Amino acid sequence: MPLTLSAINVYPVKGLQGIALREAQCTPRGLRHDRRWMVVDEDGEFMSQREVPRMATLWTDIEGDRLMLAAAEHREIEVPLEPQSGERIRVRVWNSECEAIAPSLEADAWLSTVLDGNCRLVYMPDTTRRESPERYLGGGHLVGFADAFAYLLAGESSLADLNARLIAKQHPPLPMNRFRPNLVVSGAAPFAEDGWREIRVGDAVLQSARPCGRCQVTTTDQSTGEVKGPEPLATLSSYRNSKELGPMFGMNLVTLRPGAIRVGLPVEVTT
Repeated sequence: MPLTLSAINVYPVKGLQGIALREAQCTPRGLRHDRRWMVVDEDGEFMSQREVPRMATLWTDIEGDRLMLAAAEHREIEVPLEPQSGERIRVRVWNSECEAIAPSLEADAWLSTVLDGNCRLVYMPDTTRRESPERYLGGGHLVGFADAFAYLLAGESSLADLNARLIAKQHPPLPMNRFRPNLVVSGAAPFAEDGWREIRVGDAVLQSARPCGRCQVTTTDQSTGEVKGPEPLATLSSYRNSKELGPMFGMNLVTLRPGAIRVGLPVEVTT
């Protein structure tokens, strides 16, 4: 069965709901607009569903040159998709620190109300250069506000394998959005992506960096924000556990050659 790109998802704001796309542009930092925005606390530390699972219930959309944010029982708000000005502040993602722009006091107030705590919405300008960890592929691989790498890829068959194990334990199957991938591939054997060195889709060439270690975000229902652990982590730990990364699902990648991609294109793999 041929390998096919079956889904593309972009997450404009780290930790908030994503947007399913039919086509996208792979840039040096990842999919265009992916995780160029982030919510931070008063100290500039990133906020995520790990500590604030209700972030999963905030919707994002892109309309022209505007980023739209919405939440149930709150008015919609918009900000420039690529702001050129704003207060410059230092922000942190794990052990990585970089400069960001906080362009909208209105958006800060809206998020603080919706998430019930003081926070700010920040944007990564083109002048900020954040790189993936050198110890995996060497230096020079850009990333936005994603945890460590520009892309997360997952296989449909890998999810089917996991769901078969969950069903055998009388647990309902999980949707792919529990794992928040950018790219989904059909036609491969379960977890075949573990062994891929490079993939080519359309004009883009991406390089595998490392398997993705999974955290408690995978136990959060992405529709309701309700934490429903211990699955899928318990089952993944039984057969997909790494001493370094913990339970694994999906593959992290970086950009070798930018280019346009679209759903339905064949995926060429180098192992």
